[in-house]
Amino acid sequence: MFQLDIRSRKPLYEQLVDRIKEMVITNVLKQDEQLPSVRVLSSELTVNPNTVQRAYRELEQQGYIYSVKGKGNFVAAINESNVKEQLNDLLAEIQKLVAEAIFLGLTKEELVKIYYDAINREKEETTDASSKANNEEV
Repeated sequence: MFQLDIRSRKPLYEQLVDRIKEMVITNVLKQDEQLPSVRVLSSELTVNPNTVQRAYRELEQQGYIYSVKGKGNFVAAINESNVKEQLNDLLAEIQKLVAEAIFLGLTKEELVKIYYDAINREKEETTDASSKANNEEV
């Protein structure tokens, strides 16, 4: 269900956060669906339980999941105001990064290519995630 790259420079908990967010956004994980327990997921991924707990805590702070004492962690409903706030934060970060890239010599054409590459990658990942979910259900 979840795969982490131990060779990546990105911390494992951040990889897990990104993967779960992607699965929530692409509707692979549905609203109110229960996530694996910290213990189960940490043994499945062969990582320290604190890594999974940190990822779950981060996801809860960002509004992607919620926890029920004694029951576990569940996928939260997508909150429109939360989405708008996160989008505004992302736009501010993108503007800062684009300004820096332009300063370093990025051209308009290169920026447009990056944009279309991201769209194509998102389509491929969404298709892959959907087909994997369908295969797991079978």
